[in-house]
Order: sequence, then C-alpha cells, then structure tokens
Amino acid sequence: MRSFLTPLGPPVSRDRVITTFPKWYTPDACLQLKEHFHGQVSTACQLRNTGTIGLKISKVVVVGDLYVGKTSLIHRFCKNVFDRDYKATIGVDFEIERFEIAGIPYSLQIWDTAGQEKFKCIASAYYRGAQVIITAFDLTDVKTLDHTRQWLEDALRENEAGSCFIFLVGTKKDLLSGAACEQAEAEAVHLANEMQAEYWSVSAKTEGP
Repeated sequence: MRSFLTPLGPPVSRDRVITTFPKWYTPDACLQLKEHFHGQVSTACQLRNTGTIGLKISKVVVVGDLYVGKTSLIHRFCKNVFDRDYKATIGVDFEIERFEIAGIPYSLQIWDTAGQEKFKCIASAYYRGAQVIITAFDLTDVKTLDHTRQWLEDALRENEAGSCFIFLVGTKKDLLSGAACEQAEAEAVHLANEMQAEYWSVSAKTEGP
C-alpha cells in the first residue's frame, strides 16, 4: 500500500508505524479482538480519503488518583524516560505523538490531568471531545481501583454517550508478583468488564506489561 502514497510531513519513528492491531493484554477484557483494520479503514487509507472516517487526530484523556503514575506512564510512552523525582501535575498537561497508521499520518493528543480533588473543576473542562478515556490506578493500592468508577463517570459526563473508547490501566506492575498480582488483576478485569473497558497492566519503570 505505501509504495504509491506520497508522505506527508517528516517520517515517524519505526515504533510509531502501525500496520496491524497490537496484541491485547488479555482476551478477558479486550475491546478489539480482530487482528487487522476494518475494511472501510483500509480502503479509505488507500484512497487517501481518511476524512470520511476521522483518521487524523484523536484526543486521549488520562484520569485517576494522585500518584497512581499517570504522568510517568505518559512520559514513558512519549519520551521513553522514567523519572523517580516525580512532581504532581497541576491542572492539565498534554503531549502530541505522531504515528503512521496503514500508511496514513495520524496524531494522538494525550491529556494528562491532575489527580487532586482541588483541580477537578479545571481538569474536567479538558475532558470534552475525548475519543479515548484512560482510567489509571495503582495495582498496589486497591482504593485507587475503586476510585476509577468515579473518574470515569466524571470524564463521560463531558462527552456524548458511546463516543469514547475506554481503557482501564493498572500501573506499577513491577511492584507486584505472584498471587498478589493475579488477585489485583482479576479484580481489575472484573471492573473493566463492568466499565466496558479494555484492561492493561503496565510498568512505566520497566517499559511495558
């Protein structure tokens, strides 16, 4: 497909070129079990008519309690760094990542929101227009998992019903192992199914699931 397409803008890094869907973390809580793009997406990319399906830019908001690791997760994904000297996000911050999907340039706008109660009124204004909501919690602190319900409700309140893909992400996986990790993930998968969310467990420190 890419041989006859004219590139738009500078090339993206190799790990930002997506030709198939990534493998899910667990099929028990997965939004997308298919391995390839929908036929309509592939056709639109071939014809350079991606405006009809909205394949240009997506807004992602990351919500969750203070200190669950939202900023660390975003910095690992966008900058491939892990900073132990973490400072709490004040209000909101954002990053933009460029991709190439099925040969078409695509941008991801990632909004990092504060976890403190006093900043909720500020952060909620940035929830609007989200295509993706990531609700993050700390695998070592079950209370933060319980709180994800409220964070999700707050974010959904600012968006049209059914307009967002929802992800539940457990952070700091490197701090758990064995039975404790299995128990925490089992509870998270159960909640993800209630939320109609896709579940992932990750570690910003060790770079992945």
